[in-house]
Amino acid sequence: MPSCYLNGEVLPLEEARIPVLDRGFIFGDGVYEVIPVFGGRLFRLAEHLKRLAASLKAVRIARPLGDEEWADILKTLVDRNGGGNQSVYLQVTRGVARRDLVLAEPVSPTVFAMSNPLTPPREPEPVGAVTCDDIRWRYCHIKAIGLLPNVLLRLQAADAGAYEAILIRDGRVTEGAASNVFAVHAGVVTTPPKGPELLPGITRDLIVELLQAARLPCHETRISAEALASADEIWLTSSVRELCPVTALDGRPVGRGVPGPLWRCALDLYQAYKQRTYQAEVEGCVSDLRPAAS
Repeated sequence: MPSCYLNGEVLPLEEARIPVLDRGFIFGDGVYEVIPVFGGRLFRLAEHLKRLAASLKAVRIARPLGDEEWADILKTLVDRNGGGNQSVYLQVTRGVARRDLVLAEPVSPTVFAMSNPLTPPREPEPVGAVTCDDIRWRYCHIKAIGLLPNVLLRLQAADAGAYEAILIRDGRVTEGAASNVFAVHAGVVTTPPKGPELLPGITRDLIVELLQAARLPCHETRISAEALASADEIWLTSSVRELCPVTALDGRPVGRGVPGPLWRCALDLYQAYKQRTYQAEVEGCVSDLRPAAS
C-alpha cells in the first residue's frame, strides 16, 4: 500500500482522511504541484517549489513549510514508496472552516502529498490535438486545484478522438488543457510568453533554456490560431509526458504528419540534461561517502 503525507504524518494512502469542511473540498480553494522523480531524485525541485510559493502568494495562503522542510518531506515520501521513477502530487488548501467565502479568522492550511509510479516513455508517442475556446478563468498562471474547465476541455478532445485540447483565447494560443505548447515555422521554435493566460510550466522553461543554450532559434511570442494551423511542428510539454509531438491538429496532419527534426533535437537535449543531472547527483552522493584524505 503506498504511503502519503498529510498534515505532518506519513501514513498509508488508504487511511488518509480530511474533514468534509476542508475548503479544498467545498470551494476548490487551494493550489498544487506535480513533481517528477527519476531514479529516486526529485527533478527540478527548486523550480517547482518556487512556482508553488508563487501560487500560494497569489491566492493568499500562508506558506506552511520552508523549502528545506518540503524537500525533507517529499524525499521521505519518495523513499517510503520505493524510490525509482515516481510522480509526486502535492496539494495545499486554505484549511478547515465553517462554509463561508471569507474566513472570520485564520486557519491552518491542509498539506497533502502522494506519489504514483511513473514510467517515462523511451520515445514519446505522437498524439492528436484539437483547438478549443479557452473557457478558463483569467488567472491561469496560478496552479489552482479547481480544474473542472480543464476536465471538460479534455473530454471535448477525447470526444474528437484526440489526446489534448489546445486552447485559443482572442485568436491566440494560450496552452493545452494540461500542457504548454510549442510551434515550429521554418526552423524557428516559438511558445506563448508567460502571463496570466497560461501556467509557467517547469518543463516548458527547461526546453526554452536548452534550445537557447544550444543556439537554436527559440522565441517566447504570441502564436495566432492561424499560425498554429500552419505550423511545421507542434509540441506539448508537461512534467509527466515530458516532450510530446503533435502530428494531427483538428483532424489534419501537422507538417508531414510525423514527428519533426526540431522535436527530435529538443528531445535529445532534454534527455541529455536529465542524464547529466542524474549522473551529477550520483557522483555527489558517491563523493560524500568516500573517506576524507588523511
